[in-house]
Amino acid sequence: MTQLLKVQNFTVSSDGFAAGEDQTLERPFGHVDPGRLMAWAGATASWPMRTDGGGSRGLDDYLTRDFAHNIGAEIMGRHKFGPQRGPWRDHEWRGWWGDEPPFHTPVFVMTHHERPSFTLSDTTFHFVDADPVTVLDRARAAAQGKDVRLGGGATTIREFLDADLVDTMHVAVSPVKLESGVRLWESPDELLDRFHLDVVPSPSGVTHHLFWRK
Repeated sequence: MTQLLKVQNFTVSSDGFAAGEDQTLERPFGHVDPGRLMAWAGATASWPMRTDGGGSRGLDDYLTRDFAHNIGAEIMGRHKFGPQRGPWRDHEWRGWWGDEPPFHTPVFVMTHHERPSFTLSDTTFHFVDADPVTVLDRARAAAQGKDVRLGGGATTIREFLDADLVDTMHVAVSPVKLESGVRLWESPDELLDRFHLDVVPSPSGVTHHLFWRK
């Protein structure tokens, strides 16, 4: 079977922004409150950081629960890993996720400044300076027959879309309006030359956009 490159549960505002400006160590999403943007996922029973019982069921919960299904590797941009720019000055800092990252697979971080790979729990981070095709080839080999998730951010997803490498994509459009930041799209219609699209509203207020290659 073909190994798919999948975007899953990627959330944007109603005006197409996925993150804010002025990212810092304390503010991974810049000026944007990620809890507000991602409220639909945080409210589900399957949200991985949930510490109580409860949580919603239904479509939102299904998509949250499906996040790790058949995923063997992840690709992300450097600014999803951390806020640093330029050469790495602190190799002791190992990302925003602590000692138990949520990926549970090899992760390929795209950067112009490589650094040695390291492992935290069952996640190994590799830092690669290469084009999308090369990075995807490495991720597919590491995934051992499973699919590869393209985790973001928006700029990295656009790189892979522009290279025509994405097979399926789930984007949740939040009713929140941001007006500035890092944009995934002006409109989802931009992708209709290459993808089929189903648009499914949820009682939570988000609208799920499900794309698959034509």
